[in-house]
Amino acid sequence: MSTQNELWLRSLETTTPQEGFELAIKLSRMGVKSTQPDIEVLKRLRPEYANDAGSLTAA
Repeated sequence: MSTQNELWLRSLETTTPQEGFELAIKLSRMGVKSTQPDIEVLKRLRPEYANDAGSLTAA
């Protein structure tokens, strides 16, 4: 698990479109992790917002 001070993103540059796509997924996951760092809370609350586009957009 990353800490806030850990450098995990060294560059946004990628050499292939596939690497760019994988980086986009990583950025998305890290955004979720930053929004809700407690995995147990994330799992518990997910059913409440998983099918609500407004809630997902707000996050």
